[in-house]
Amino acid sequence: MRKKVLITGGAGFIAHHIIDFLMKETDWNIISLDRLDFSGNLNRIFEVAAKYPEKERKRIKIVYHDLKAEINEHVASFLNKPDMILHLAAASTVERSITHPLEFIYDNVVGTANLLEYSRKIDNLETFLYFGTDEIYGPAPKGVNYKEKDRYNSTNPYSASKASAEQLCVAWANTYKLPMIVTHCMNVFGYRQQKINVVPLFINKIDNGEEVVIHSNPERTEAGSRFYIHGDDVAEALYFIITKKPFIAPDYGGSKTQIYNIVGKEEITNLTLAEMIAEAQRKPLKYQLVDFHSSRPGHDLRYSLDGSLLKSLGWEPRISLIDRIKQVTDWYLANPRWLGR
Repeated sequence: MRKKVLITGGAGFIAHHIIDFLMKETDWNIISLDRLDFSGNLNRIFEVAAKYPEKERKRIKIVYHDLKAEINEHVASFLNKPDMILHLAAASTVERSITHPLEFIYDNVVGTANLLEYSRKIDNLETFLYFGTDEIYGPAPKGVNYKEKDRYNSTNPYSASKASAEQLCVAWANTYKLPMIVTHCMNVFGYRQQKINVVPLFINKIDNGEEVVIHSNPERTEAGSRFYIHGDDVAEALYFIITKKPFIAPDYGGSKTQIYNIVGKEEITNLTLAEMIAEAQRKPLKYQLVDFHSSRPGHDLRYSLDGSLLKSLGWEPRISLIDRIKQVTDWYLANPRWLGR
């Protein structure tokens, strides 16, 4: 029988890249669970499905549900006891978490708890994967790349809610023996991202000859930096993890939860990112450096993860960042509706 995988937040940006990958690389049946808030867009799934014959499209099933409510028997009947659960649904806007923190507790903490409660009632569940974030570690000083088991230091309600939800996953694994995997990832870009996100925002502004705002240190001498990674690379990494299941021995506390950092090929500043996008369009770059914290409280100048564990186990991005930036830039210019044009 074909495997059944439940993907929460399937109409979201990152999750739809995973659906696209699984459609190409597997014969699995895919259930997308989504409440379709401002970040969910079914057009992502429809555009992915349109690449396949009608018979193949039927492998994708869409179920509407808000995880702030329990998954009752009626909703569960639509989910059809999946073999694997990939939990990507989350409220994820840092600015909104600062002005509406309780929304993030309900969405990310309570929502995860409801999914965990549903999951522990599934016989023979193979995998529960929680898609976490680098932001739980807080800002990374120069030279520091956080490893999987380093301490958490949440600097805003979003990262705190993600860290809290992750610890619920670890607790359910320890208490109820759920087969738990946790991943941490940072700064994903790719196709069909909301135009307010940094890569499509830069593409649009540079194409229109507008000035780009680059967040920097208070002295405006150093731009913030990130390890940017393409959504297709994230999907490939997740597939590697859930199929290969490289095992890491329990740590000194006895935790059996497997944790992996998914990291891009190279660290670049946001100014370098803008320069890459300008070069891909062969257009000049107009920019202004802005004090990152004064303009965006709760944000950090530098995030960084150590990707050496997953690399040692056999996975790292295969395509260079500059080539990925060129691919994505060309795609948005060829698909201007995703830039709001």
